[in-house]
Amino acid sequence: MRFTEEQIKEIVSLKESLLEQVDKHQEGIDMLEKNIVVLDLFLKGSSFTKASHLKVREEKPKVVEKPANSIPIKRSDDGAVIANAFVTAEQVSIVLDNGIAINADTPPFKSFFLDRIIGEMSRKDIAEVENGKIQKESVIDCIVNRDGANIKEIIIRNYRQKERVNELINTLGWSLTKMLVRESNE
Repeated sequence: MRFTEEQIKEIVSLKESLLEQVDKHQEGIDMLEKNIVVLDLFLKGSSFTKASHLKVREEKPKVVEKPANSIPIKRSDDGAVIANAFVTAEQVSIVLDNGIAINADTPPFKSFFLDRIIGEMSRKDIAEVENGKIQKESVIDCIVNRDGANIKEIIIRNYRQKERVNELINTLGWSLTKMLVRESNE
């Protein structure tokens, strides 16, 4: 089969675009892997309780005092701290750093973090409730505290699994970085 010169140019352009996307995603994967290593080191050195050792609570969880240790969430481009995550056996509380103002309506917060990440975890939990594996009160729950339109704190209750903590912190860090970039370009 013979291709026209125009078709060959389009194929070359498509190949270049795909290679750029691979590079972009590889950078994101590398960042996530580095964050997982850091989180694993933190969790090994802390008094983190495994979700499998937690007792299921009948009453609604209470807001727990934040521990002295925090996990900094940094921008991927310059390493500046944009938030701190406080992990307890019952919840993950992410508090935005002073001076960081991010509108909760800025993409990809709702579409990616809330709908895709939290939403998927919630769907899995609901399936486990239906199968009798967990109680309804154990389904993941996310609360976004705002100061006007800006995000002040994100509280995620009933994360239940250490792997979820890693995913939540990494994906939120990525989302917040993208939101800051988007807001600075507007």
